[in-house]
Amino acid sequence: MLYSRDDIYEAGGGLSEKKLTSTSILLDMAILSELEKQIDLINQRNRKVEQDKKWETSLTRRISLMIFTYLAIGLYLQAINIDRPWINAIVPTIGFFLSTLTLPFFRQIWEKYFYKQ
Repeated sequence: MLYSRDDIYEAGGGLSEKKLTSTSILLDMAILSELEKQIDLINQRNRKVEQDKKWETSLTRRISLMIFTYLAIGLYLQAINIDRPWINAIVPTIGFFLSTLTLPFFRQIWEKYFYKQ
């Protein structure tokens, strides 16, 4: 939870910022401690976001998804008795892979022309 300096001072009995007492110094230390905790949480979150982004763009992820896509489509085509299901499963798998390659290009276009802050 984020606390403002005023919130912490109010919790300390309504001390004003101008009074420099041992209580206000302790409150300042509490504020610094709270800010350090908040910064640590933000840094942890940023590391997680960076890790997720690396995974989303990794070749390992794309290959894993291609394998699962190929297996799922192959099994489905076999279940509905399509001739040569494993050969026919290659085309949609390659299509999926190609779509993952073009998405960054389309994202750049979207960011440039459609996503304006």
